[in-house]
Amino acid sequence: MNKYSCIYYTLPSGRVPVQEFIESLHTDTQDAFFYKVELLETFGPQLRKPHTDNIGEGIFELRFVGKEGQTRVLFFFYHHGRIVFTNGFIKKVKKTPPREIELAGQRRKDYLQRGH
Repeated sequence: MNKYSCIYYTLPSGRVPVQEFIESLHTDTQDAFFYKVELLETFGPQLRKPHTDNIGEGIFELRFVGKEGQTRVLFFFYHHGRIVFTNGFIKKVKKTPPREIELAGQRRKDYLQRGH
């Protein structure tokens, strides 16, 4: 049994952006994502590069390659072994786009404020 569990951030409207993003990807890319999720649920914060990377301010990225290219799903760690995925994107430039990091930070803040 895994010590950690991954969940998707849900907007106040009920939309689940990361789930929508994953479902939009090619099935091979989805398989790569779910493989990395298994690793993350097994190893949690001990999982490091090349699978994850700390991008600052409590935000991490899950890293994998799919048919669409370099794919990233941002997340943060929460109490009781919960890992919350906030947003995903196809990486087009060398550095993670600041707007994606900001979005992850906003969603983390919202998640914490709503008292999950």
